[in-house]
Amino acid sequence: MPENWIAVACAEHVRIGLDGGFMQVNHGRRAPLERVRPADRVVYYSPSEKLRQPDGLQSFTAIGQVAAGVPYQATMHNGRFHPWRRDVDWCKDTHTARIRPLLEQLEFSRGNKNWGYPLRLGLIRVSAHDMGLIATAMRADPAGWG
Repeated sequence: MPENWIAVACAEHVRIGLDGGFMQVNHGRRAPLERVRPADRVVYYSPSEKLRQPDGLQSFTAIGQVAAGVPYQATMHNGRFHPWRRDVDWCKDTHTARIRPLLEQLEFSRGNKNWGYPLRLGLIRVSAHDMGLIATAMRADPAGWG
């Protein structure tokens, strides 16, 4: 049975992954990606548009299904940065969805005024209920799950 994950990154970085067909988390660390498996579903939550520039975006910005394969190391920034990644089949034609209207419906955040605290981990497992609610809010086509 596939697992469901929320990954966290600024929207600018999420778009790089969308364009390249991959995900990376926790500043390119490998260990979190080892927990994610092919066929798992992943959605990105973006607290802001740009890294370390709070702007109140607080939205889900990409959703997809982890592709076959294992984590692999890439090279960025003129060979100075070697982040770990996993390939993802991203759903196309989705819409950004703000998190605040969903907070009392999502199991991981319902009744929790400190709902953002678990997201600080960069990658959290969530229920199928939460993933379905988020996918609906993003208008993700179920056929895009592969």
